[in-house]
Amino acid sequence: MDIYTIIFLALAVFIFLRLRSVLGQRTGSERPPYDRATREVLHGTQDKNVVPMAGPVIDQASSAPTADAASTPDRWKNLAEPGTPLALGLDAIAAHDSSFDPKHFISGARSAYEMIVLAFANGDRRTLKDLLSSDVYESFDAAIKDREKLEQKTETRFVSIDKVELIGAELRDSAEQLTVRFISQMISMTRDKTGAIVDGNPEKISDITDVWTFARDIPSRDPNWKLVGTGSTD
Repeated sequence: MDIYTIIFLALAVFIFLRLRSVLGQRTGSERPPYDRATREVLHGTQDKNVVPMAGPVIDQASSAPTADAASTPDRWKNLAEPGTPLALGLDAIAAHDSSFDPKHFISGARSAYEMIVLAFANGDRRTLKDLLSSDVYESFDAAIKDREKLEQKTETRFVSIDKVELIGAELRDSAEQLTVRFISQMISMTRDKTGAIVDGNPEKISDITDVWTFARDIPSRDPNWKLVGTGSTD
């Protein structure tokens, strides 16, 4: 292998280990390539693609902690305004999971976002299976299979991830569910088996806004957050 291949593999291993360490802890934790065949499957409206966790949403106001420290206006400073549905949802989650750390979660979600986008582009099912719910994985896998049948390959590169913000939080029985908005810039294209570009532009930077929902079951032996739904806006 040449030196560039060795460097690439070393970086890939480093990113993978870092992501696993973040999303695999109990402490708080695409736009996929833009070929037309998969865009509709993976990026419909959020309501269509989010797979809700079982159980009713717990009354967030009554579930919020009553301790003075928990009710201070700046408890979720820079994350949620006091009294908003997002703040009440975070209160409800924190009341049932003392280890919940939203800032730690956001850091892990950012890494997961980049890893999932690139894994989808590369057809890396092993990575996707670890990070997606079974329903979302089936959708991604179906899109990859369609691409393979057409003998097409996608190339996706992040230019930047400009913003990662929480926009929703719910507690359903013992399941935590958090929705995140990602604003990023990417370059993506799809090539056919001859190498000709059939979609996308290697010279064009696209502004992307994705809305993804992650969830995990608090008492589960698996502490990992899983992607349970995707949505996007242009």
